Amino acid sequence: MATRSPWYSSLTEEEKTLLRSFKTPHKVQDFLCTIPMNHEPEGDTCLSPRRVLRERRAHCIEGAMLAAAALRLQGFPPLLLDLTASDTDFDHVIALFKINECWGAISKTNHAVLRYREPVYRTLRELAMSYFHEYFLDDGRKTLRSYSLPCNLARFDDRRWFTDEKDVWYIPEFLGVVRHFPLLEQTHIRRLRRAEAIERNVGKIIEWPDPSTKAPSRTLLP
Repeated sequence: MATRSPWYSSLTEEEKTLLRSFKTPHKVQDFLCTIPMNHEPEGDTCLSPRRVLRERRAHCIEGAMLAAAALRLQGFPPLLLDLTASDTDFDHVIALFKINECWGAISKTNHAVLRYREPVYRTLRELAMSYFHEYFLDDGRKTLRSYSLPCNLARFDDRRWFTDEKDVWYIPEFLGVVRHFPLLEQTHIRRLRRAEAIERNVGKIIEWPDPSTKAPSRTLLP
């Protein structure tokens, strides 16, 4: 049981109370949406869940790790999935959960797309493909290319991944070498149609503006 593990004993009572308050994956996603986007003003970060809770900021993998920790207290294994893009785009990391033999996902993103997935996908490939048409650049090029095997964060319990005060770069480094499965063949890639203008406009909507950027940005309405 998670409550008997060294990982659980490393949590503060405040952290335990907060994480235990999220009774469902929906509640985990709701909480994650309240955390501002980490725009990394001091440079690249990979904050542990403890630091995310304290600093109240997260980008995709930081949010996914926090979600995995919260899901663990609900009895789910703490799983991450890496979605990899072409060289012209950024990868995305999500937290996985499975209900009634179907996969769902919790996602931290600053955009109107690439968000939460209901547990309705029979395979990980189905889940990964659900992000395909949303995954495009400003010019409409669709860039999602592969997905990884699930990464169980329990493998890093001895490194105290949840409470580490240093950046936990060993987790994205592991995700980079774990086996990935292609979603497309080259013949598919050559024939891809670009996202339409209306889709690209929706993709530009952001939830948390970067305070260091002076240019106007489109934000979600409250």
